[in-house]
Amino acid sequence: MARLPARRALLAAVLGVSWQQRLLGHHVVPAAWRRRRFSAGSRAEDSCPVTPMLKHLMFKIKSTGPITVAEYMREVLTNPVKGYYMHHDMLGERGDFVTSPEISQIFGELIGIWYVSEWMATGKPKTFQLVELGPGRGTLTDDILRVFNQLGSLLNKCDISIHLVEVSPKLSEIQALTLTGGKIQPELDVTSPVYMKGISKAGIPIFWYRELQDVPQGTSFYLAHEFFDALPIHKFQRTEKGWREVLIDIDPEAPDQLRFVLAPSTTPATELFIQRKEVRDHVEVCPDAGILIQRLACRIQEDGGAALIADYGHNGNKTDTFRSFRSHELHDALTAPGTADLTADVDFSYLRTMTQGRVATLGPLNQHEFLKNMGIDVRLQVLLQNSSDKAMHKHLLQGYDMLMNPKKMGDRFHFFALLPHQRLAHSDQKVNLRHSRSLSATVAGFGELVWK
Repeated sequence: MARLPARRALLAAVLGVSWQQRLLGHHVVPAAWRRRRFSAGSRAEDSCPVTPMLKHLMFKIKSTGPITVAEYMREVLTNPVKGYYMHHDMLGERGDFVTSPEISQIFGELIGIWYVSEWMATGKPKTFQLVELGPGRGTLTDDILRVFNQLGSLLNKCDISIHLVEVSPKLSEIQALTLTGGKIQPELDVTSPVYMKGISKAGIPIFWYRELQDVPQGTSFYLAHEFFDALPIHKFQRTEKGWREVLIDIDPEAPDQLRFVLAPSTTPATELFIQRKEVRDHVEVCPDAGILIQRLACRIQEDGGAALIADYGHNGNKTDTFRSFRSHELHDALTAPGTADLTADVDFSYLRTMTQGRVATLGPLNQHEFLKNMGIDVRLQVLLQNSSDKAMHKHLLQGYDMLMNPKKMGDRFHFFALLPHQRLAHSDQKVNLRHSRSLSATVAGFGELVWK
């Protein structure tokens, strides 16, 4: 699901508070739990509303004990009844965050060109499944389809279909309106993995699924824009007694509030996810991301295609990045759960490791460099020349600045790609590349775009 703002990463970098700064007044409480806060932002002192989600979580904690951060994120974001993503339209100026496709049409157009470029580089297969994970409002897919339509003479012999993986009923409705004008039909066959289908304005079939594994096998090009950052994470802290998992419990001093605590002993997640060579004192691990990237790698290895992941994150060097946003502002992650977005930076080094060598990986490459390689400057000039509207000029230039300025999105968001080994190597040797200068075959975005 598309998410996380143009402004959100910037706010996090400027206003974010490290976990050390959020240490509470005393260190030890009964049962040897140590109280720490790890999220960015500060607790609102004037109001701590008891939301339906908070009541649900407190009942769960009272019944089974403190929960992991991963379980907290999963409940808060995707609980079928009370989950934040399930019934809210959280995108746009009136929502809690905006994303790159809403900022500028150029972003989606260049992504569309990337997929056409990769389709050409893989020999122009006769079928083209575009699979987007968490499509938000459908704006990015709509921009991509416009590019496909403009390049119709090139793609006219290709069987194109769109496959959207979306768990939110609210967002799937908005996507359908954006992409089909509302001309959709629910899938009545309860055994079908498709829960909704429609036809785009240009006549391309569109299908909706709840899980990646439900999407049919075949030559597919995958897109995950601001999707991985909302997958549930486990958090771990190094202590004098070894690694301990960060859990969430009810605050005994404020019974209607939650707090972070440390497990008194190792948990199964601690044993499973902490690497012996780890040098950081605080670590976040996203097992769901590891499983998903393995599935993508296996599909690309078997069927060809490619995957492009765009998100903000790091290369295995950051520590505490878990935070929350509401109304485009940082929000305490444990206050009024269910009313705000939760997110954590993507660990691209973890994604690379979890491919297990099945595919080649490129990146992470910062957004400024990726879009520059894709020809954003040329596209901007074309749009400026084709319009005499001063308001449109201002909008285009502001969007360009937001996307490209290193102090805004340019250096905070990154692109990461999965490709078949044969796509890059001129030999039988497998490759695992991170920088465009090392490529043995040009890949758009990670090297300068070349049309043959």
